[in-house]
Amino acid sequence: MDAEYSREQLILQYSGEVALQFAEAQAKSCADWHAEEPGDISLSTRLILHNTMAGPRIACIGVIGKTDNPLHISLFPPYTDATIEFSFLLNSCLDIFEIRRKQTSIDQDLGLLHAIDERLAAYGWLTTTGVKLLIIVDLFGQDTVSAGKPAGPAVSGLRDSDLKPAFRALQSAYIQLLQNPFYSPDDHAPTPGATPGTASACQPISNSKFIADVQRIGASWAPGTAL
Repeated sequence: MDAEYSREQLILQYSGEVALQFAEAQAKSCADWHAEEPGDISLSTRLILHNTMAGPRIACIGVIGKTDNPLHISLFPPYTDATIEFSFLLNSCLDIFEIRRKQTSIDQDLGLLHAIDERLAAYGWLTTTGVKLLIIVDLFGQDTVSAGKPAGPAVSGLRDSDLKPAFRALQSAYIQLLQNPFYSPDDHAPTPGATPGTASACQPISNSKFIADVQRIGASWAPGTAL
């Protein structure tokens, strides 16, 4: 049996950060362990472990224009069919966003905007162009929902700083979008005099790379991870 296979097989028997350390210790003790670094496991293994971990996960990412027009909304399991509900939740955070932005620090991190209920919490970030980035976090994680397990207490250790890597990655993705010569922010701003709901009111972002970046950030984030 080759070294890489036996190491991966041992690690994939477990999930969670503590189990990951235990699995790595077991694999390290194997005679066929040849990795230069104990933590040198493949990206695919880390993604599988991440997807099986319980704990806070991103439920929704919203990108809101400077005139409060929605530019993009991404939903993540198990909330992918709750577009209307999360659109309402994002909209309900805008007034709080406006109040908090007056006290923003230089890095535009507004932190916790609103604890929606015992499960969901909304966090905000303001870009220098006035675009609002919002992340709604499921504090319990998706496993308890998808598996139908009773929800335990929310993770109380989630800090505002835990969301900074996700917000910085989102801001970087948005900056790259603005640098695209085929993208015009004016095409996504409300037309003066247009009524809400009309095609000319505003157009959501349709750039496939930006949407893929948002999906990647939302799916891979967990407290303590680098994006």
